[in-house]
Amino acid sequence: MADRSTPPTLGTVMKGIRSRNGWTLKEMSAKSGIPVSTLSKVEHDRLTLSYDKLQQLSQRLSIRMSDLFAEDDGDSAPRVTGRRSIGTIDQAVRVTTDNYDYHYLCTDLRQKRMIPIITRIRAHSAREFGDLVRHQGEEFIFVLEGEVEIHTEFYDPVALKTGQGIYLDSSMGHAYVVAEGFEEALVLGVCSSADDGLMDSLMSLHG
Repeated sequence: MADRSTPPTLGTVMKGIRSRNGWTLKEMSAKSGIPVSTLSKVEHDRLTLSYDKLQQLSQRLSIRMSDLFAEDDGDSAPRVTGRRSIGTIDQAVRVTTDNYDYHYLCTDLRQKRMIPIITRIRAHSAREFGDLVRHQGEEFIFVLEGEVEIHTEFYDPVALKTGQGIYLDSSMGHAYVVAEGFEEALVLGVCSSADDGLMDSLMSLHG
């Protein structure tokens, strides 16, 4: 019997989806457009999928993107504590947008209350960034490299240097841009919410 304290990997979730639908690897490959060899490696936890492949999988199989990050087993009981995950850039799920390069860390842990993200910021002005973003929960941003300017709905812009951070309400419109004199900036962000669906909220921001 599987250890209930061990969080399911992407491979376990993929197997579960295939099993519930009664598909062979070949059938799942035909439906998703992802090679059999790739699916097999993912199911055996020898390979992970890039963001674009996860997006392709969710669209073609008509499942939510977050279902690949959080398996709903119908059990509302609190999860066993004591779990952990090592977050590295090479194992992160990468998402590239016009303004940012996101690296979602520790995606092997399901049903997290916090979403850790390493983000490389490229936008240089609020005008270049576009509309302020909003999503559920709260977040903390800590500058690792460079300098950033924080634009929010209710406050004047504030500049943060390397080694400084900001905590804010994510439902308030906000944007992070590179400060004048810098090409790019690197930040560690942690998004948190007591409600379900945080990953869905974040993924919807990427379009």
